[in-house]
Formats: sequence, C-alpha cells, structure tokens
Amino acid sequence: MNETHSFSTPVIKIDSPEPKIALYPGTFDPITNGHIDIIKRGLRLFDHIIITIAINPNKNPLFSLDERIKMIKQCFSPKNTRISVDVTSGLIVDFAMKKKACAVVRGLRAVSDFDYEFQLALMNRKLQRKVETVFLMTGFRWIYISSTIIKDAACHGGEVNGMVPAHVQEALKQKFL
Repeated sequence: MNETHSFSTPVIKIDSPEPKIALYPGTFDPITNGHIDIIKRGLRLFDHIIITIAINPNKNPLFSLDERIKMIKQCFSPKNTRISVDVTSGLIVDFAMKKKACAVVRGLRAVSDFDYEFQLALMNRKLQRKVETVFLMTGFRWIYISSTIIKDAACHGGEVNGMVPAHVQEALKQKFL
C-alpha cells in the first residue's frame, strides 16, 4: 500500500513578494520516515521545499537515481504543489541560488551529526552568504534511523516496517531477494 502525504499546514508569511523556498538535500537512498518528518516540519517554515537528490561520486547508492526520484514522489500527493524533487551534482549553495532558495534545511539526529553539519553550514555560508542553513532536530521516534542503517537491516532480512513508507519497504525487499 502506497502512503501519500498531503499537507495543509498554515504558512506564516512576512510581507514578502517572493515565496520562501528551501532545499532539502541528501542522497535519499532510500527516503525514510525521518526524512518525511523533516520535510513536513520544514513546510511550516517555508512556502516550498525542493527535495534535492545530491549526486555524490564518493557514494555507491543501492537505488538508481530514477528509482529514488520515483520513491520520493510516491511519498507525497501529486496535488501537493509545495514540494518538488530535483537533482544536482554541484555545490548545494550554487543550486540554491539557481532555484532562488533562501535556505538549506538539514536534519540533525545526534551530537555526532552536528559536528559535520556545522562545518558544512560554515563552508556553505562562506561560499554563498545569501543562503541560510536551517537545522531541524529529527523527531524523537526517528532519531535512531538513517538510510544506511535501514539498508543494512533490510539486507540482512530485518523488518523495517514503520521506518520507511510501505512502497520503500517493498523496493528494499525486491533489492535483497
């Protein structure tokens, strides 16, 4: 059963003619319920979130780019115009400027995440001062999960129900048959 999420979260607007756009970058290999939680909460702050699949040549993803795009899109109602999916292989801040985004949203699970994310935010700020980094703490129920941990559990026959949408769980099962 595919799960789709439609949001009617009120948006607080400050007299601004431009919509507040944010990028939410990651490899999303695969998208998890923790990612979805960050997106939903980010929509309380921004008018539009571009889920940005960042191509990292140092990573060898389990799912193809097309599979990841499809899985992400299946998580949200096609009627939800506040979310889009895009891909970049360059610097996130350059992509943010191209997309007229004012911010990059990053999820934090633990103190160990903060060190890396803080360094990344400082570098992004140095590269492009017009793009802010917004950190959102992962919801408590998702604090222990990551795409890597999900893939590892699924690879060994572990049950990932409730940690990823049903269609992602099925895709993982198919990969590890």
